[in-house]
Amino acid sequence: MKAASEQDIRASFINCTKGEAKRLPVPRDLADRPWNDLDFLGWTDLSAPDRSYLVTARDGVLVGLTLRYPSQRRGLVRRSMCSLCLTTHPGDGVSLMVARKAGPAGREGNSVGIYLCTDLACSLYLRGLRTATGMGARLHESLTLEQQIERTQGKLYDFLDAVAA
Repeated sequence: MKAASEQDIRASFINCTKGEAKRLPVPRDLADRPWNDLDFLGWTDLSAPDRSYLVTARDGVLVGLTLRYPSQRRGLVRRSMCSLCLTTHPGDGVSLMVARKAGPAGREGNSVGIYLCTDLACSLYLRGLRTATGMGARLHESLTLEQQIERTQGKLYDFLDAVAA
């Protein structure tokens, strides 16, 4: 993914109003992000722990989503797997992220969900730049890294299509 400015990020959101996009918190460390290793930029709203944001480039255009997930914490005995990067995490390391649909369907309250790493660091787990803590792990795969990245992007694009539909 190429580096993006705060203005470009705010303009990319498809499932919230322009006013909401203008008010949402954007990470202040954009210049320090490992852009070349990211398939998407993801971050959590520190003032609202049940909100997260995801921005990715698709066909050269930035597309952003606002996401919500349950703030209640599960016990540490359960392990879950991220739908994008296939990393397993214990407890609340994976959450069902729900995005309001774009357009009229979203205004009527329709939404779609996907299980994602709660910290939205899927790109870094995929590339081995971050490891899951505790009992978490990435499964060994016979696919090359490029094939794994392609699969992850395909799943992300499918989710974007479901939100935009």
